[in-house]
Amino acid sequence: MTYNEKLLDRAKRHPEKQKNPDRKAGQKPDWIKVKAPAPSGVYQETREVVKKLNLTTVCEEAGCPNIGECWAKSHATFMIMGEICTRACAFCNVATGKPDALDVWEPTRVAKATKEMGLKHVVVTSVDRDDLKDSGAAHFVKTISEIRRLSPNTTIEILPGDFRGDWGAVDAVTRAKPDVFNHNLETVPSLYPSVRPGARYFRSLRLLERVKEVDPSMFTKSGLMVGLGETNEQVGQVMDDMRSAGIDFITIGQYLQPTPKHAPLDRYVTPEEFEKFEKMAYAKGFLMVSASPLTRSSHHAGEDFAKLKAARDAKLAKA
Repeated sequence: MTYNEKLLDRAKRHPEKQKNPDRKAGQKPDWIKVKAPAPSGVYQETREVVKKLNLTTVCEEAGCPNIGECWAKSHATFMIMGEICTRACAFCNVATGKPDALDVWEPTRVAKATKEMGLKHVVVTSVDRDDLKDSGAAHFVKTISEIRRLSPNTTIEILPGDFRGDWGAVDAVTRAKPDVFNHNLETVPSLYPSVRPGARYFRSLRLLERVKEVDPSMFTKSGLMVGLGETNEQVGQVMDDMRSAGIDFITIGQYLQPTPKHAPLDRYVTPEEFEKFEKMAYAKGFLMVSASPLTRSSHHAGEDFAKLKAARDAKLAKA
Protein backbone atom coordinates (compact mmCIF):
# COMPACT_ATOMS: atom_id res chain seq x y z
CA MET A 1 0.00 0.00 0.00
CA THR A 2 1.45 3.38 -1.01
CA TYR A 3 1.72 6.34 1.38
CA ASN A 4 -1.20 8.12 -0.31
CA GLU A 5 -3.31 4.95 -0.24
CA LYS A 6 -2.67 4.66 3.51
CA LEU A 7 -3.82 8.27 3.98
CA LEU A 8 -6.96 7.66 1.95
CA ASP A 9 -7.69 4.47 3.87
CA ARG A 10 -7.29 6.30 7.19
CA ALA A 11 -9.61 9.06 6.00
CA LYS A 12 -12.31 6.52 5.09
CA ARG A 13 -11.99 4.66 8.40
CA HIS A 14 -11.90 7.83 10.54
CA PRO A 15 -13.90 10.50 8.72
CA GLU A 16 -14.47 12.37 11.98
CA LYS A 17 -10.74 13.15 12.16
CA GLN A 18 -10.54 14.73 8.73
CA LYS A 19 -10.96 18.41 9.54
CA ASN A 20 -12.38 20.06 6.44
CA PRO A 21 -9.77 18.60 4.08
CA ASP A 22 -10.63 20.88 1.14
CA ARG A 23 -10.23 24.15 3.01
CA LYS A 24 -7.72 26.88 2.35
CA ALA A 25 -4.73 27.41 4.62
CA GLY A 26 -5.51 27.13 8.30
CA GLN A 27 -4.97 24.49 10.98
CA LYS A 28 -2.88 21.60 9.70
CA PRO A 29 -4.96 18.59 8.62
CA ASP A 30 -4.13 15.20 10.13
CA TRP A 31 -2.32 13.98 7.02
CA ILE A 32 0.42 16.61 7.34
CA LYS A 33 1.16 16.03 11.02
CA VAL A 34 4.30 14.10 12.01
CA LYS A 35 5.75 12.75 15.23
CA ALA A 36 8.34 14.79 17.10
CA PRO A 37 11.93 13.55 16.70
CA ALA A 38 12.90 10.76 19.09
CA PRO A 39 15.42 11.99 21.69
CA SER A 40 17.49 8.81 21.82
CA GLY A 41 18.61 5.73 19.90
CA VAL A 42 19.74 5.95 16.27
CA TYR A 43 18.36 9.49 16.01
CA GLN A 44 20.75 10.61 18.75
CA GLU A 45 23.66 8.71 17.16
CA THR A 46 23.03 10.49 13.84
CA ARG A 47 22.91 13.83 15.62
CA GLU A 48 26.20 13.10 17.38
CA VAL A 49 28.00 12.20 14.13
CA VAL A 50 26.79 15.42 12.50
CA LYS A 51 27.86 17.46 15.52
CA LYS A 52 31.24 15.70 15.99
CA LEU A 53 32.24 16.29 12.36
CA ASN A 54 30.93 19.87 12.42
CA LEU A 55 28.57 19.33 9.50
CA THR A 56 25.43 21.14 8.43
CA THR A 57 22.28 19.32 7.37
CA VAL A 58 19.35 20.66 5.42
CA CYS A 59 17.20 18.54 7.74
CA GLU A 60 17.90 21.06 10.52
CA GLU A 61 18.45 24.27 8.57
CA ALA A 62 15.27 24.00 6.51
CA GLY A 63 13.15 22.58 9.33
CA CYS A 64 12.25 19.42 7.42
CA PRO A 65 9.17 17.66 8.88
CA ASN A 66 10.74 14.25 8.20
CA ILE A 67 13.85 14.71 10.34
CA GLY A 68 12.60 12.36 13.06
CA GLU A 69 11.94 9.52 10.65
CA CYS A 70 15.13 9.98 8.61
CA TRP A 71 17.57 10.46 11.48
CA ALA A 72 16.07 7.48 13.30
CA LYS A 73 17.13 5.44 10.24
CA SER A 74 20.63 7.01 10.21
CA HIS A 75 19.79 9.07 7.12
CA ALA A 76 20.80 12.72 6.79
CA THR A 77 21.10 15.17 3.91
CA PHE A 78 24.37 17.08 4.16
CA MET A 79 24.36 20.77 3.23
CA ILE A 80 27.78 21.97 2.11
CA MET A 81 29.37 25.42 1.66
CA GLY A 82 28.06 26.86 4.90
CA GLU A 83 24.78 27.79 6.55
CA ILE A 84 24.25 31.15 4.83
CA CYS A 85 22.73 31.45 1.37
CA THR A 86 23.32 34.35 -1.01
CA ARG A 87 19.70 34.23 -2.17
CA ALA A 88 16.44 34.86 -0.36
CA CYS A 89 13.83 32.49 -1.76
CA ALA A 90 10.46 33.19 -0.18
CA PHE A 91 9.78 29.54 0.67
CA CYS A 92 13.12 28.66 2.30
CA ASN A 93 14.07 28.86 5.97
CA VAL A 94 17.85 28.84 5.40
CA ALA A 95 19.53 32.07 6.53
CA THR A 96 20.41 34.69 3.91
CA GLY A 97 23.42 36.98 3.99
CA LYS A 98 27.17 37.12 3.34
CA PRO A 99 28.64 33.61 3.59
CA ASP A 100 31.96 32.65 5.15
CA ALA A 101 34.88 31.38 3.09
CA LEU A 102 34.67 27.75 1.98
CA ASP A 103 35.95 25.14 4.42
CA VAL A 104 38.47 23.11 2.40
CA TRP A 105 38.18 20.14 4.78
CA GLU A 106 34.39 19.94 4.60
CA PRO A 107 34.31 17.46 1.67
CA THR A 108 36.47 15.03 3.65
CA ARG A 109 34.29 15.38 6.76
CA VAL A 110 31.16 14.67 4.68
CA ALA A 111 32.88 11.56 3.34
CA LYS A 112 33.88 10.48 6.87
CA ALA A 113 30.28 10.89 8.07
CA THR A 114 29.03 8.89 5.09
CA LYS A 115 31.39 6.05 5.98
CA GLU A 116 30.78 6.22 9.73
CA MET A 117 27.00 6.18 9.32
CA GLY A 118 27.23 3.31 6.85
CA LEU A 119 25.17 5.13 4.24
CA LYS A 120 24.34 3.12 1.13
CA HIS A 121 22.99 6.27 -0.54
CA VAL A 122 23.98 9.81 0.44
CA VAL A 123 22.36 13.11 -0.55
CA VAL A 124 24.48 16.27 -0.66
CA THR A 125 22.87 19.67 -1.17
CA SER A 126 24.14 23.21 -0.66
CA VAL A 127 23.27 26.81 -0.13
CA ASP A 128 23.52 29.05 -3.21
CA ARG A 129 26.97 30.64 -3.42
CA ASP A 130 26.61 33.40 -6.00
CA ASP A 131 29.68 35.03 -4.41
CA LEU A 132 31.97 32.32 -5.80
CA LYS A 133 33.25 32.41 -9.37
CA ASP A 134 32.10 28.83 -10.06
CA SER A 135 29.15 28.97 -7.61
CA GLY A 136 30.80 26.17 -5.66
CA ALA A 137 31.11 23.62 -8.47
CA ALA A 138 34.68 22.64 -7.51
CA HIS A 139 33.54 22.08 -3.91
CA PHE A 140 30.85 19.68 -5.14
CA VAL A 141 33.41 17.86 -7.29
CA LYS A 142 35.75 17.50 -4.29
CA THR A 143 32.93 16.23 -2.07
CA ILE A 144 31.92 13.59 -4.62
CA SER A 145 35.57 12.55 -5.01
CA GLU A 146 36.10 12.21 -1.25
CA ILE A 147 32.96 10.13 -0.78
CA ARG A 148 34.11 7.84 -3.60
CA ARG A 149 37.51 7.51 -1.90
CA LEU A 150 36.29 6.71 1.61
CA SER A 151 33.01 4.98 0.82
CA PRO A 152 33.28 3.57 -2.73
CA ASN A 153 30.09 1.51 -2.57
CA THR A 154 27.87 4.42 -1.57
CA THR A 155 25.69 5.89 -4.31
CA ILE A 156 25.69 9.68 -4.44
CA GLU A 157 22.83 12.09 -5.09
CA ILE A 158 23.55 15.80 -5.36
CA LEU A 159 21.10 18.69 -5.08
CA PRO A 160 22.92 21.88 -6.12
CA GLY A 161 21.67 25.31 -7.10
CA ASP A 162 21.57 26.57 -10.67
CA PHE A 163 25.26 27.69 -10.86
CA ARG A 164 23.88 30.95 -12.35
CA GLY A 165 23.66 29.22 -15.72
CA ASP A 166 27.41 28.55 -15.90
CA TRP A 167 27.40 25.46 -18.09
CA GLY A 168 31.12 24.90 -17.56
CA ALA A 169 30.43 24.52 -13.84
CA VAL A 170 27.49 22.19 -14.53
CA ASP A 171 29.64 20.10 -16.88
CA ALA A 172 32.40 19.77 -14.27
CA VAL A 173 29.99 18.52 -11.60
CA THR A 174 28.30 16.15 -14.05
CA ARG A 175 31.66 14.67 -15.07
CA ALA A 176 32.40 13.97 -11.39
CA LYS A 177 29.83 11.20 -11.85
CA PRO A 178 27.23 11.51 -9.09
CA ASP A 179 24.60 8.79 -9.47
CA VAL A 180 21.71 11.27 -9.39
CA PHE A 181 21.79 14.95 -10.38
CA ASN A 182 18.86 16.60 -8.64
CA HIS A 183 17.88 20.25 -9.10
CA ASN A 184 14.46 21.44 -8.00
CA LEU A 185 12.25 23.69 -10.14
CA GLU A 186 10.29 24.25 -6.89
CA THR A 187 7.20 25.92 -8.37
CA VAL A 188 5.41 26.92 -11.57
CA PRO A 189 6.83 29.71 -13.80
CA SER A 190 4.22 32.33 -12.90
CA LEU A 191 5.19 32.19 -9.21
CA TYR A 192 8.95 32.57 -9.73
CA PRO A 193 9.02 36.40 -9.30
CA SER A 194 7.45 36.16 -5.83
CA VAL A 195 8.64 32.75 -4.63
CA ARG A 196 12.06 32.28 -6.25
CA PRO A 197 13.16 35.77 -7.37
CA GLY A 198 16.87 34.98 -7.68
CA ALA A 199 16.27 32.05 -10.05
CA ARG A 200 14.93 31.63 -13.57
CA TYR A 201 12.56 28.82 -14.49
CA PHE A 202 13.98 28.04 -17.91
CA ARG A 203 17.57 28.31 -16.65
CA SER A 204 16.86 25.58 -14.10
CA LEU A 205 15.11 23.49 -16.72
CA ARG A 206 18.01 23.95 -19.13
CA LEU A 207 20.49 22.90 -16.44
CA LEU A 208 18.87 19.48 -16.13
CA GLU A 209 18.70 19.14 -19.91
CA ARG A 210 22.42 20.00 -20.05
CA VAL A 211 23.27 17.22 -17.58
CA LYS A 212 21.65 14.68 -19.92
CA GLU A 213 23.59 16.09 -22.88
CA VAL A 214 26.90 15.65 -21.05
CA ASP A 215 26.03 12.21 -19.62
CA PRO A 216 22.88 10.59 -21.07
CA SER A 217 23.19 7.72 -18.59
CA MET A 218 22.95 9.92 -15.50
CA PHE A 219 19.67 10.00 -13.61
CA THR A 220 18.14 13.46 -13.32
CA LYS A 221 15.57 14.47 -10.75
CA SER A 222 13.53 17.55 -9.90
CA GLY A 223 10.86 18.57 -7.44
CA LEU A 224 7.84 20.80 -6.96
CA MET A 225 6.06 22.25 -3.95
CA VAL A 226 2.29 22.62 -4.20
CA GLY A 227 -0.07 24.76 -2.15
CA LEU A 228 1.51 28.10 -3.11
CA GLY A 229 -1.32 29.19 -5.40
CA GLU A 230 -0.54 27.19 -8.53
CA THR A 231 -3.25 25.40 -10.53
CA ASN A 232 -3.25 21.70 -11.29
CA GLU A 233 -3.07 22.57 -14.99
CA GLN A 234 0.14 24.51 -14.34
CA VAL A 235 1.59 21.52 -12.48
CA GLY A 236 0.78 19.36 -15.49
CA GLN A 237 2.58 21.82 -17.79
CA VAL A 238 5.69 21.74 -15.59
CA MET A 239 5.63 17.94 -15.83
CA ASP A 240 5.58 18.26 -19.63
CA ASP A 241 8.52 20.68 -19.51
CA MET A 242 10.45 18.30 -17.30
CA ARG A 243 9.86 15.38 -19.61
CA SER A 244 10.98 17.49 -22.59
CA ALA A 245 14.25 18.02 -20.69
CA GLY A 246 14.58 14.26 -20.15
CA ILE A 247 14.07 14.32 -16.37
CA ASP A 248 13.66 10.82 -14.95
CA PHE A 249 12.30 11.39 -11.45
CA ILE A 250 9.83 13.94 -10.07
CA THR A 251 9.00 14.67 -6.44
CA ILE A 252 5.88 16.63 -5.43
CA GLY A 253 5.23 17.69 -1.84
CA GLN A 254 3.14 20.08 0.23
CA TYR A 255 4.58 23.56 0.82
CA LEU A 256 4.66 24.46 4.52
CA GLN A 257 5.23 28.10 5.47
CA PRO A 258 8.33 28.20 7.74
CA THR A 259 7.48 31.55 9.39
CA PRO A 260 4.92 34.35 8.89
CA LYS A 261 7.61 36.25 6.93
CA HIS A 262 7.79 33.59 4.23
CA ALA A 263 5.54 33.07 1.21
CA PRO A 264 1.97 32.52 2.41
CA LEU A 265 0.42 29.07 2.24
CA ASP A 266 -2.51 29.13 -0.18
CA ARG A 267 -4.00 25.76 0.70
CA TYR A 268 -3.39 22.20 1.87
CA VAL A 269 -3.46 19.83 -1.08
CA THR A 270 -5.40 16.65 -0.34
CA PRO A 271 -3.99 13.11 -0.53
CA GLU A 272 -6.46 12.44 -3.36
CA GLU A 273 -4.88 15.22 -5.44
CA PHE A 274 -1.38 13.89 -4.76
CA GLU A 275 -2.53 10.49 -5.96
CA LYS A 276 -3.76 12.12 -9.19
CA PHE A 277 -0.42 13.92 -9.61
CA GLU A 278 1.37 10.58 -9.24
CA LYS A 279 -0.78 8.89 -11.88
CA MET A 280 -0.43 11.88 -14.22
CA ALA A 281 3.36 11.91 -13.88
CA TYR A 282 3.70 8.20 -14.62
CA ALA A 283 1.40 8.61 -17.62
CA LYS A 284 3.73 11.34 -18.94
CA GLY A 285 6.67 8.96 -18.86
CA PHE A 286 8.59 9.60 -15.62
CA LEU A 287 10.53 6.53 -14.47
CA MET A 288 9.96 7.36 -10.81
CA VAL A 289 7.40 9.53 -9.02
CA SER A 290 7.14 10.45 -5.34
CA ALA A 291 4.06 12.55 -4.61
CA SER A 292 2.55 12.95 -1.15
CA PRO A 293 1.99 15.71 1.43
CA LEU A 294 5.28 14.93 3.22
CA THR A 295 7.39 14.19 0.15
CA ARG A 296 10.70 16.07 0.12
CA SER A 297 13.60 15.82 -2.34
CA SER A 298 15.74 13.58 -0.17
CA HIS A 299 12.98 11.73 1.71
CA HIS A 300 13.40 7.97 1.08
CA ALA A 301 16.07 8.89 -1.49
CA GLY A 302 17.93 5.61 -1.14
CA GLU A 303 14.86 3.41 -1.55
CA ASP A 304 13.65 5.57 -4.43
CA PHE A 305 17.03 5.33 -6.17
CA ALA A 306 16.81 1.53 -6.11
CA LYS A 307 13.33 1.73 -7.65
CA LEU A 308 14.58 4.22 -10.24
CA LYS A 309 17.35 1.88 -11.36
CA ALA A 310 14.93 -1.03 -11.53
CA ALA A 311 12.48 1.01 -13.62
CA ARG A 312 15.18 1.94 -16.14
CA ASP A 313 16.45 -1.64 -16.32
CA ALA A 314 12.91 -2.85 -17.01
CA LYS A 315 12.47 -0.19 -19.70
CA LEU A 316 15.75 -1.14 -21.38
CA ALA A 317 14.82 -4.82 -21.27
CA LYS A 318 11.66 -4.08 -23.24
CA ALA A 319 13.48 -1.97 -25.84
